[in-house]
Amino acid sequence: MSQEDDLEQLMSHIGEFGKYQLGQFLLHLLAAFTAGLHMLSLVTVAAVPVHRCYVPEIDNGTSISWNLTELTQWIPTKEDGSLSSCLLSDLDHNSTHSCDRWVYDDTYYKSTRGIEWDFVCDRRWRGALSQSMYMFGVFTGAVTLGSMADKYGRKTIFYISAVLQLVLGTSVAFSTNYVLFLILSFFYGIFGSAGAYIPAFVLTTEMVGPSKRTVCGITFQAVFAVGVMVVAVWGYLIPNHVTLQMVYGLHSLVLIGHWWLIDESPRWLWSQGRVKESVKIISKATKINGGPSVDEAYFISRGSNRSKVSEESASLADMFRTPYMRKKTLNLSLNWFANSLVYYGLSLNTGSLKGNPYFILFVMSIVEIPGYILTILILDRTGRRSLICTFMLVGSLACLSTAFIPENKPGVINSVVFLGKFCISSSFAIIYNYSAELFPTVLRNTGLGFGSMCARLSATLTPLISLLDSFDKRVPTILFATVALVSGFLTMFLPETMGQPMPNTLEDGETFGRGDTCFSSRRPKRTKEEEEEMYKKAPTIELLPANNKNSS
Repeated sequence: MSQEDDLEQLMSHIGEFGKYQLGQFLLHLLAAFTAGLHMLSLVTVAAVPVHRCYVPEIDNGTSISWNLTELTQWIPTKEDGSLSSCLLSDLDHNSTHSCDRWVYDDTYYKSTRGIEWDFVCDRRWRGALSQSMYMFGVFTGAVTLGSMADKYGRKTIFYISAVLQLVLGTSVAFSTNYVLFLILSFFYGIFGSAGAYIPAFVLTTEMVGPSKRTVCGITFQAVFAVGVMVVAVWGYLIPNHVTLQMVYGLHSLVLIGHWWLIDESPRWLWSQGRVKESVKIISKATKINGGPSVDEAYFISRGSNRSKVSEESASLADMFRTPYMRKKTLNLSLNWFANSLVYYGLSLNTGSLKGNPYFILFVMSIVEIPGYILTILILDRTGRRSLICTFMLVGSLACLSTAFIPENKPGVINSVVFLGKFCISSSFAIIYNYSAELFPTVLRNTGLGFGSMCARLSATLTPLISLLDSFDKRVPTILFATVALVSGFLTMFLPETMGQPMPNTLEDGETFGRGDTCFSSRRPKRTKEEEEEMYKKAPTIELLPANNKNSS
């Protein structure tokens, strides 16, 4: 029996999803909640409301006028008839000039970083740079902390990140210097949205049975969306940006007790040769789930005998070292990149939505939930590959169509945008599960981290690509859609993972799924019933007497 067979036999004792997995899963979900909350905190904390130049002649009191008739003699208007945000009229010389002081509409925002530091006009780059620094932090943390979690353990990196996101999430609220704010935002991004989320996701994936990975993985995405909803709720209730950021940061307190509440991944411990620790955790889990006891001595003996030859560590370079693993890695990386690109590309088309920005943010998060529910219901019936391909192709076509819908049909545009958001949020959720099942245990955290890094890279590039609309408004949208269409098609060449045991070693990662594409398959898939049956019973281990002459 191979090392992998020993591990799968050991894991089968705890079943697909029992009381133990439920308890651990609920604790892991808290990391998804805080990740979503921290990811979009700057949307409210650094928001820039409607603004105009300060006019000394009429803005010398506590009341600020927004009367168009009164202001047009001081402020020039744009082609659409609205007031200029950055220019004042010089009545004496019949010209205009830039202003250096502004007033802000306080209908929705009373206090933000954007108001405090004037992220407007020729200073707009400061607000963009603030968001970019946070995203660059997420970009950095996704790959570096993913590799560290594969080397030092999922639980260790999870907890370090939990503590640091609490410290950074609260301290950034009190920064009074812009440069310091940028530095803190960078590290806040590393630990706030990447450091705890990815290890928690991997811990869940490696603990539950194959048929439950879909529900658990998609639930992570849904809870992430709930975190974004909470950003909108607190933003609406708390007008002061310092207090608001403090409240956002203090949510990480829910993770502080996790060091004593969650366990390390038994799969990771086994892959590192720490067999005894792995067996002890499974034994504890079996007791909580009420399953048959584990023969600890047998599994420790089996694992220890092989640990010296099977123990291995892996790095980012191993994702590209062998040919088939390299192809899968590049294909998945493009998939992550394209999903994120279309997600944010479609978000750019929501500008026609008018009203309370907190309500809009809340609704744009809610629209993801139906996509997650549909994915949970059908993913284990259709398989990962076909569904992610379908969602990506439909989502990218929705993105593409918005470039050709007349602007005087906002209702049609909004409907198509919501359809695209529905599809892309679903495919984005699937790629987490799909990647976790394709990468071997020794590379799983690194692989998810690298994929997340690719997604963060495209999220950072999206605003820059959008500047191409100065040549033609349709260029960015067409570019977004084209990348997603290509990625959706290439997904057909990835192997299906539904119902298959997860690869553990680098060798497993190179051989897993070889020859299996959307057009040909060299291995049969287990049915859902066969998959569940495999985990219902722990295998019986028969030990022969020591004096049996035939025992050899």
